[in-house]
Amino acid sequence: MDTNARPAVRGGSTGTAAGPAATGRFDALSRGLRRRAVRLAGAAGIAVSALAAAFGLAGPGAAWAAYPEKPITLIVGYAAGGGSDFIVRSLAPFIEKELGGGTRVIVMNRPGAGGEIGFAAIADAAPDGYTIGLINSPNVVTIPIERQARFSLDRLDPLYNLVDDPGSFVVHKDSPYQTLADVAAFAKANPNSVTVGTTGIGSDDHLAMLMFQRLTQTRLTHVPFPGSADAHRALLGRHIQVTSMNIGESARAREGDPIRILGVMTEERSVQASDVPTFKELGFDVKMASLRGLAAPTGLPPDIRAKLVDAIGKAVLHPEFQDIARKAYQPLRLLPPDQYAAELKTQEATFRAMWKETPWLK
Repeated sequence: MDTNARPAVRGGSTGTAAGPAATGRFDALSRGLRRRAVRLAGAAGIAVSALAAAFGLAGPGAAWAAYPEKPITLIVGYAAGGGSDFIVRSLAPFIEKELGGGTRVIVMNRPGAGGEIGFAAIADAAPDGYTIGLINSPNVVTIPIERQARFSLDRLDPLYNLVDDPGSFVVHKDSPYQTLADVAAFAKANPNSVTVGTTGIGSDDHLAMLMFQRLTQTRLTHVPFPGSADAHRALLGRHIQVTSMNIGESARAREGDPIRILGVMTEERSVQASDVPTFKELGFDVKMASLRGLAAPTGLPPDIRAKLVDAIGKAVLHPEFQDIARKAYQPLRLLPPDQYAAELKTQEATFRAMWKETPWLK
């Protein structure tokens, strides 16, 4: 669910240390788009916010007038360099601008356990508006289903969904697998010999792999990674044979890296890679995607929550942000809080039913 790692970049006003240098044109594109985003956090928004605060125009309540008085931490539960990391670092300057008052949004990567470490850090934070984070489904839904998790869905307050990114299967350009049928045929003849990298147990990448495995009556070897940046590096290094990753990431990565996308897990072809056939077209009825959205710990003061939601809602509609997302192959699906919460509840019911029928963790 996340692609090529790279050195630390600035998300909003500052950033955190990232992993090893990225490969290909993907890194240069990402840096350029983010620099453009940072430049847009202009003084106009700051001035307007300062005047509003000075004249009491920010609305009733002391929290509304004062917030934010210090930097806001935005937690990402995956390694730096992937789609999750990229979208929030691109969006952070626009949130800063909408909040005004010289606000800083600091992106912090807390990878591990399929996103659980980051999700738990968001849920455990004080509900004061100074810690928010990115949550990814199905991981945020499936982890509490499959094991005793350090967080639960009802401890997270969905603020806004940003992206709906379908899955894909990717191989190295030197791979003998030219099609999904090639993967299935080899796996059937050689059980457990095909290694598939994902972003962890219960992730959309992992569940997609299991769906493909069931349809083809094969046995694949699952190799979990902290993020798709790590899985992608392993593929480039030929340490694994297939990566299950989101199309926004694979389409972006193939601009500079020697990879081949075998199929996308959508009903119809993806706008991000219209030349890539769907799994269904190729005879494998697999549909899977990852939602990526912002959430807070439950219990935010209503005025602070309203200010955050308002700022995010305006930031995601900014033409410059939408242009950055389009150029980075990020398929936006903007859902305000109520719609986002409803979507997560629907997913929770779906995956609980799936768990009862075919548990993905034994």
